[in-house]
Amino acid sequence: MPAFIMAVAMGRAVLVPLWLCWALGRTAPPNVVLLLMDDMGWGDLGAFGEPSKETPNLDQMASEGMIFLDFYAANPLCSPSRAALLTGRLPVRNGFYTTNAHARNAYTPQDIVGGIQDSEILLPELLKKAGYTNKIVGKWHLGHRPQFHPLKHGFDEWFGSPNCHFGPYDNRARPNIPVYRDWEMIGRYYEDFKIDLKTGESNLTQIYLQEALDFISKQQASQQPFFLYWAIDATHAPVYASKHFLGTSQRGRYGDAVREIDDSIGKILKHLQKLGISENTFVFFTSDNGAALISAPKEGGSNGPFLCGKQTTFEGGMREPAIAWWPGHIPAGGVSRQLGSVMDLFTTSLSLVGLQPPSDRQIDGIDLLPAILQGKLIDRPIFYYRGNEMMAVRVGLYKAHYWTWSNSWEEYSKGIDFCPGQNVSGVTTHSQEDHSTLPLLFHLGRDPGEKYPLSFASDEYQGVMRRISAVVQQHKETMVPGVPQLNVCDKAVMNWSPPGCEKLGKCLEPPKSDPKKCFWSH
Repeated sequence: MPAFIMAVAMGRAVLVPLWLCWALGRTAPPNVVLLLMDDMGWGDLGAFGEPSKETPNLDQMASEGMIFLDFYAANPLCSPSRAALLTGRLPVRNGFYTTNAHARNAYTPQDIVGGIQDSEILLPELLKKAGYTNKIVGKWHLGHRPQFHPLKHGFDEWFGSPNCHFGPYDNRARPNIPVYRDWEMIGRYYEDFKIDLKTGESNLTQIYLQEALDFISKQQASQQPFFLYWAIDATHAPVYASKHFLGTSQRGRYGDAVREIDDSIGKILKHLQKLGISENTFVFFTSDNGAALISAPKEGGSNGPFLCGKQTTFEGGMREPAIAWWPGHIPAGGVSRQLGSVMDLFTTSLSLVGLQPPSDRQIDGIDLLPAILQGKLIDRPIFYYRGNEMMAVRVGLYKAHYWTWSNSWEEYSKGIDFCPGQNVSGVTTHSQEDHSTLPLLFHLGRDPGEKYPLSFASDEYQGVMRRISAVVQQHKETMVPGVPQLNVCDKAVMNWSPPGCEKLGKCLEPPKSDPKKCFWSH
């Protein structure tokens, strides 16, 4: 659905498509800024109830814009969720999943062979055709081999890394992760871009902030519409913050990282206002998946009242904080109960620009502008996938679990727990439980923590499941899975010798190629 603005014709207000206004030269197409956090939970912001109230800038963003209470990641893990955001498609469609085992989460570690396919059409590719200049700052995570480079998929500029900033730290058995500027690496984490594992000190968030500010200034000076994808990772363990913020939070090191992110986003929004382009810039804040409770409390966030966290398809793993900000367009202090998804950012951004999504493929994201600008509620389901399996579906206030699995007994016995302190008998399970015959059904309004499944014999259960079953049947009938990209691993494809390493004297000798099936434990 195209975006609209209010105009006055013959003495009365009418809705006019944005694309028509731009064609007539009455307004410029809006800039798009997507702020994607890493492992930040629904309960990490003051605006969402975090008791320490240490996010004043994001809270102000919420008060000036609109918060979404029911906004979801497309997967409980980073890479698939990011692929879904930029393609508008479920990971099982765009290839960011594995078929090596049933219902396994998978992502893009250094030894992954696959990545984003050329057949997928990414948001920056479409915006580029509309005259936008596009920049990614931070974590790409859609494949690190040359053919998967973000500048080959629509971005004009990149400052950041193809993988997350965790180990190996020593550059021996595995290479340290490279940091890129555009086509070439300019150093590696822990060597050139320091993260002190003992203290948590790092200037990376400040560097990422400056990259954003400089890009915005440059595009404003050239009068060029832009797309900024600010995908920073300070809240992913090992969490980090700069010296100025370390030790300032009631929430420990994780809180320090959140406070620095909050301060940085405040500076980005103020910069847009100072340059006089805030009313022509659509900004959206959210996270790639729920807080990693396995890292909590020292290095993990809060999922508020919701069950479990990252890696799971319970609410804590996939319901995210979300804020839309567009001064002069979005009514201040709005609260939306629209069911939303990171995939909607693809379709909504295209709508802002007056573009239609590709018609030759299934697009799962919807246009949120009617919800944001007109307060409408669009009826749509939310599907919760874990690898190649649809684990659950939400329709309205009801959520039906067709499969449940927290993690294996073997992992749990070793201390790996994605639901610490939250065991719910028959719901959080350490073996894969098939509920396809009688799904577990929850009313998320009365029971957001998914603790009290409805009785199978109740009239409410029977009536709701008839509706949900029809939705699921239609979904499965139209599902055409993509070619799985996360099945094959090979140490030879790691970041041994990225482009530009020879200029820095940082090329490493790769081992002999030995492709194998990747092992995904959960």
